Amino acid sequence: MSTILVMGASQGIGLETVKALLAGGHHVRAFARSAERIALSDPRLEKFAGDALKKDDVARALQGTDAVVQCLGAGKSISALIQGTTLFSRATRILVDLMRGQGPRRLVCVTGIGAGDSRGHFGLLYDGIMFPLMLKRIYDDKDIQERMVKDSGLDWTIARPGILVSAPVTGTYRALADPKEWELKTIARADVARFLADEIGDGKFMGKAPVII
Repeated sequence: MSTILVMGASQGIGLETVKALLAGGHHVRAFARSAERIALSDPRLEKFAGDALKKDDVARALQGTDAVVQCLGAGKSISALIQGTTLFSRATRILVDLMRGQGPRRLVCVTGIGAGDSRGHFGLLYDGIMFPLMLKRIYDDKDIQERMVKDSGLDWTIARPGILVSAPVTGTYRALADPKEWELKTIARADVARFLADEIGDGKFMGKAPVII
């Protein structure tokens, strides 16, 4: 089976994606600064300690892989909410440039609703109040991240999850590429991970940026 690099693998969607890929029979390289603390054990799991902002770490992590799932997260601290972040764009620039130079070519990237051309599609409460107050500064950097991915020339998919909740996997997610179908709904992190693992397998949304609910 394929060897998949999961970046941001120690928690949240990244950790759930590691579980989903292992369940699907893949070999997984779980990349995180605290990778050694990932509470999973599997002969097909490699825990890889590294920093997504360090080129040498990312270059080593990419060696021998067939695809990458990027699940970066930035803490929503008061500082980040006010000043924003450059984590997503800086890490994606490093990753995309290395993938173009040494491979692999397949990239599945997680952003969120309100990133890129999905901004402004989710009603007054989200678009007019919640987004500008809590998310805009962070998502400004995700806009740059999405553009880098789309312009990369790689075989990309961008996943834009709805409002994330912690709940067991249901397997009944909807992946909506048509803006006319987009809705503001919740989605379990485990179901987002299920979509990411499915997309690695079938590439149904290659070159697209669906909303996942």
